[in-house]
Amino acid sequence: MKGLPVFDLVVIFIYLVGMILVGIYFSRGNKSSEQFTKASGLIPGWAIGLSIYATFLSSNTFLGVPGKAFGGNWNAFVFSLSMPFAAWVAARYFVPFYRSTGEISAYTHLENRFGAWGRTYAVICFLLTQLARMGSIFFGIALSLQALTGYSMQMIMIVMGICIVVYTVMGGIEAVIWTEVVQAVVKTFGALLILYLILSNIPGGVSKVVQIGRSADKFSLGTFSPDFLGSSFWVVFLYGFFINLNNFGMDQNYIQRYHTASSSKGASKSIWLCVWLYVPASLMFFVIGSCLYAYYEINPELVQSIKHQVALERLPLKASVEAVASMEKALQPADYGDKIMPHFMVTKIPAGLVGLIVSAILSAAMSTISSGMNSSATVFTVDIYKRYFRPDITDKQHLTLLHIATVVFGLLGMGAGIAMIGVKSILDVWWELSGIFAAGMLGLFLLGIVSKQTRNHEALIATMIGIIVIVWMTISPHLPDQFGPLRNPLNKNMIIVVGTLSIFLVGIFLTKVKNKMIKTVP
Repeated sequence: MKGLPVFDLVVIFIYLVGMILVGIYFSRGNKSSEQFTKASGLIPGWAIGLSIYATFLSSNTFLGVPGKAFGGNWNAFVFSLSMPFAAWVAARYFVPFYRSTGEISAYTHLENRFGAWGRTYAVICFLLTQLARMGSIFFGIALSLQALTGYSMQMIMIVMGICIVVYTVMGGIEAVIWTEVVQAVVKTFGALLILYLILSNIPGGVSKVVQIGRSADKFSLGTFSPDFLGSSFWVVFLYGFFINLNNFGMDQNYIQRYHTASSSKGASKSIWLCVWLYVPASLMFFVIGSCLYAYYEINPELVQSIKHQVALERLPLKASVEAVASMEKALQPADYGDKIMPHFMVTKIPAGLVGLIVSAILSAAMSTISSGMNSSATVFTVDIYKRYFRPDITDKQHLTLLHIATVVFGLLGMGAGIAMIGVKSILDVWWELSGIFAAGMLGLFLLGIVSKQTRNHEALIATMIGIIVIVWMTISPHLPDQFGPLRNPLNKNMIIVVGTLSIFLVGIFLTKVKNKMIKTVP
């Protein structure tokens, strides 16, 4: 742990002030709720694509992906390989559907199909997903900056949260999108700089990384056998396909951007631009993780301080020296993977460049959190407040409510981040929580889109059965040994797959049964 040089602090300060100034700039034209949520539909497709790419490229990617590659292999990269398949479905079917409805909320049509319960259920799932996403990102950025500055994680989250809230509230979705365009460039440059600095510290460069990586099986994508119990290639691919289908088809973060485009064609192109940028960018972060593994294999003595820190975090304050030493010995690379990148930044990146890289990580966090705050506020005001409390609210009141809701969701995201302090892997936590919360709304959405004959009762029963399946798959692994046969044997990343299919297939089955019964009635 060390303090940042003055120059680096100045760079970070300039970046944060710049983001706030962007919000102030766009606040001049941000005088209506439509401008705050849709930017009047005047954003070019390429800017939306860079914005979506920046949202995907969060601090979870910056810190979580190298941590996973360091502690394991490239199995999680299969998530990125599934993106083009989900993007094809979204560009062909989802974008035209949402653009034709004209509704800013992704969930309004569920009420038209199944009733108010469907809309409310999807909104609750979405808001829980956003809190999990924002919390994991707040935690990730605090983990990195704590190592660099020595300040507490809570303090870092609060300062970051205030800056994000200010420019998001003032600038609306237009400020979010255009700052994300800048942030997309900053992030990518920062990642390339990190990769260069790591390779320059490894004798033998790329060839040495490949040699060490092959010997430790670091480049494996997972087994290709039909294994759904462990983290096989197919488990991660299915998880990635369904979660990306949810991102592109049900996540208000992305649906709201489709409405900011001037045409459906521009909105569809934005999805593909995101995919073609994110897949190679995510691969770069797996390469960074493998390079870090090679670096610390060559310099194993440097890992000891990381192990010591992790052991102290996991043990009681008054733990004995022997207990700490025992814990350090038992730790595996997967246990401290998320701390590897911050440690390298502290010890090996020269003064003057740390500020640039921290700004890149900050931009990765800020873009995703600001998007989550704006979309959560939009969903709350449209789908909850206007729907159940004040349907006749004026546009001025609507804009004020959007501002208040943005602040509230920013504070809730900070709270979720503080609650996550101490988790083992940022990426694992985010994947598990997003799979749990997204499974239900994606299944209901697909049922409403595909099965035109499914009505309220069939959808409600199917959703209730799906919720039971999701809850069982989530909590059953924690059952005591005497209830072992009741545990879910599948990998936890299969929750979104099985949960989605449960709602969709049960709904289809019930619809066919109902139709058959109607035909047989004289």
